[in-house]
Amino acid sequence: QVQLVESGGGLVQAGGSLRLSCAASGRTFSRYAMGWFRQAPGKERELVAAISSSDTTYYVDSVKGRFTISRDNAKNTVYLQMNSLKPEDTAVYYCAAGRFSYFSRLNSAYDYWGQGTQVTVSS
Repeated sequence: QVQLVESGGGLVQAGGSLRLSCAASGRTFSRYAMGWFRQAPGKERELVAAISSSDTTYYVDSVKGRFTISRDNAKNTVYLQMNSLKPEDTAVYYCAAGRFSYFSRLNSAYDYWGQGTQVTVSS
């Protein structure tokens, strides 16, 4: 059973930064893609960033140039560095473990999810 434990959310002013962490356990972390999703009230969950087992990355257009996803296989941890935060980034952020080595934008391509961490950006 894979477990994902997120940390790093909080309240920040617009223009500020946060770093989310997701510690994984239960399978060989380095073999699988990882993703960060977010869900704002009244909106569908969307993939924000993903990283494959070979470190290829994906970003949704709205965060390109501001967010950076990375992974540390020695620590079984994936990170999301969020800079220049905007009020529209406010959401619950979820870490997800992929079923495959490559990433996908489909929710169904991820089989384990963290509990979520709230990110609130004030204007």
